[in-house]
Amino acid sequence: MPDDVSAPRSRIRTTSSIAIIGLLYIASLVGYWWVSSSPQPLDQFDPRPADIPVVSIEVNNIRSAADELAITVWLIPPKRYLDERLGVLSTDIVVRLYPWVDVGEIRFEKGQTPASTDVTIGADGDADAWPFDSYRTRPISADALIGSGDSRVVEPAKLRFSGGIEGWDARIDNVNTQPAASVIALHRNRGTLAFDLGVVLVLITLPALAMFVAIETAMGKRKFLPPLTTWFAAMLFAVVPLRSFLPGAPPPGAWIDRAIVLWVLIALVSAMAIYMVCWYRDSD
Repeated sequence: MPDDVSAPRSRIRTTSSIAIIGLLYIASLVGYWWVSSSPQPLDQFDPRPADIPVVSIEVNNIRSAADELAITVWLIPPKRYLDERLGVLSTDIVVRLYPWVDVGEIRFEKGQTPASTDVTIGADGDADAWPFDSYRTRPISADALIGSGDSRVVEPAKLRFSGGIEGWDARIDNVNTQPAASVIALHRNRGTLAFDLGVVLVLITLPALAMFVAIETAMGKRKFLPPLTTWFAAMLFAVVPLRSFLPGAPPPGAWIDRAIVLWVLIALVSAMAIYMVCWYRDSD
């Protein structure tokens, strides 16, 4: 074929390949945006007082390996327990959350402006099931101990929930108990799951490419190229950073390590060994 004919065709193929790659990139972005659409987050923090003490719980973070949920607790007292002139508490108030948080009773002293307190509360789940793990707290309720000394009285407290965790969908399930309680339920959103799937596909692609090159070379269909030995080593050392890049950092020994990561390492080492056999054969 004359050069003046093949050159335009080559440019057309190159342009078509670039266009296809661009369309795939745009489609992947649109697809990720679509799958990452999640239920609305929890309500915004509401500082309005009520007739009874309000305990506002802000969801901050999940510690999956320890089955703990990090929360911030705010006290919104009724106006009758505030000094109208100074805006401080006119009496001591102790908040008790059930089940118990790690700090026990949360104290708000007379003469001070109620401040937030960071605590942790238990959240039952299975971290080894990553990325399909979900967590639920036990039914949460609260009351307030008003006053000091022998004159203290117990009042029920109203719960409000706010906040959220990046990559997680959170919802509040009301439990019909006495007193009324609520459960915080968390599960990973679809966007996080799609990203996890993408990283897993990259992990699987690495040994597939390595085995293809090694087997083709071993069968004599391709020439042995010494610089490719560094390519095998680079892929081998890329596995651990990719595994660490997974959102949520699954605990060591999770199912993904046993089902994917370990076999990726074995396949990469096997491909590298086959390629070294080709080096030994060709060096003779």
